[in-house]
Amino acid sequence: MSSGTPVAVVVVAMDDEAAPFLDLASEAAEPELVGRAQHRRLTLAGRPVVLVRSGIGFVNATAAGAGAIFRYGADVPLISAGSAGGLAKDVAVGDVVLGTRLVNADADARAFGYVLGQVPGMPEAYDAAPALADAVRRAAGAGAGSAAPVLREGTIASGEKFVTADLAAQLRADFPDVLAVDMESAALAQLCHSFGTGFVSVRAVSDLCAPDGTEFLTHVDDAALRSARLVTAALGVLAG
Repeated sequence: MSSGTPVAVVVVAMDDEAAPFLDLASEAAEPELVGRAQHRRLTLAGRPVVLVRSGIGFVNATAAGAGAIFRYGADVPLISAGSAGGLAKDVAVGDVVLGTRLVNADADARAFGYVLGQVPGMPEAYDAAPALADAVRRAAGAGAGSAAPVLREGTIASGEKFVTADLAAQLRADFPDVLAVDMESAALAQLCHSFGTGFVSVRAVSDLCAPDGTEFLTHVDDAALRSARLVTAALGVLAG
């Protein structure tokens, strides 16, 4: 397997989200630890890729993403993959959300004139890299291999809390345009903004922010597979 520069770094939080990428890979090297993050070189859609399992949450994601940027270069794009909670009322379990806009749901510096979701000194939100977002759209339009996902485009919000019913109601009021929520993508988007690294988030909906984690546990494997299939297909599009 090539030890050269990968075409992308795919960041997932959990082993459950890494597993389908390993299944889809035609080659997979042994894992390496970089800090607490696990890096594995894969061949996906005929292209060299690094899969990084970061751990859950902002700090784990940022540490893993920074390690990847310093190891592979700021010009190698990052893709946030895996599961998300569906927030918008018309989003369904199994939908795949292309995060064209990322916002930090925990940031609140309105007392100093910033908008809700804006970290002081940073943009109000972070936009996906157009070429990466277009590759995801094209892959979804081509059926993403054996699957034909329902692709939703819009805002993904990220925070440090697992979103259940009460918090979901507050987030819908605060961020009415948000389609889905996770615990990593906005942190990675801010990191990539700081380094000029291309970024996109492709998350499949595992739950609808139910009162407990049962729905998430039931559907996380399927959501991870849907995200992985679409990301892998998008890598093939980028190869062309």
